[in-house]
Amino acid sequence: MNASDFAIDVRGVTKKFGARTVVNDIAMQVRPGEIYGFLGPNGSGKTTFLRMLCGLLTPDGGSGQCLGLDFRRESGEIKKRVGYMTQKFSFYEDLTIEENLDFIARLYSMTERKAAVQKSLERLGMVERRKQLAGTLSGGWKQRLALAACLIHEPQLLLLDEPTAGVDPKARRDFWEEIHKLAADGLTVLITTHYMDEASRCHRLAYIAYGNLLASGTVEEVVKAGGLTTWEISGENLFALADKIRGLPGVEQVVAFGTTLHVSGRDAEKLRASVTPFQTNAHRWEKIESGLEDVFISLMETSKDNFS
Repeated sequence: MNASDFAIDVRGVTKKFGARTVVNDIAMQVRPGEIYGFLGPNGSGKTTFLRMLCGLLTPDGGSGQCLGLDFRRESGEIKKRVGYMTQKFSFYEDLTIEENLDFIARLYSMTERKAAVQKSLERLGMVERRKQLAGTLSGGWKQRLALAACLIHEPQLLLLDEPTAGVDPKARRDFWEEIHKLAADGLTVLITTHYMDEASRCHRLAYIAYGNLLASGTVEEVVKAGGLTTWEISGENLFALADKIRGLPGVEQVVAFGTTLHVSGRDAEKLRASVTPFQTNAHRWEKIESGLEDVFISLMETSKDNFS
């Protein structure tokens, strides 16, 4: 594909705060209409990367385009075409839903503000709540208001920073249905999340840890590249068993998954040799396909913190 075929096409993106490199030489290509998941532990540089893409932070290095514009030299124009939903609810709690949306429309100097506000209210089912103060909304409705505000100026790119944190399962499901509708209409979405079920709903994803891009691709590609062998164990006294096998050669992680344990490692032979003595009738052992969460835990545990 040519550079013009991507909504985001950047390389070498770097940001330092003092001596600490928080985003280190990252490249990313996102197609128009794609939902691209951006994952990683807290403090990994995800939010910093988003802010550089939309012109809120100046990168120390890197080149490329965002929406066909130079992401460093034309950041002002990019801002007009991007909707950015921050982690923290950032609207006026003593204004109504309608007043908050009208305020955002004013910020974008929209000439048909009334029509734009009405369209936003209707699109996200907020007409009946238009006079409700934002400060009295539940987490799910605050999320809906924030999304409406991001979309009011009809952006080409939506940047969502952990948008479903703290909302109930139904609100999360409704939110993702709306995101997929928007993507089907051609809107490009870059979303950060810690939820593995949400990551699985993305078309492609990337994993960043402490400033470094460690994996990218479809869910299947990322899992395959992880190279993990995983055993699932069920039975009694799993906690005691976990203590016995944790730290053995080839055993990189022992993690509780509901009423089972997942034991994983990248050296299949070392792992097999270590767990074979424990494969008795006391527990049921089954070799399974490694999941996305298994891979991400492995990546996280093998990453070096860049705080110091």
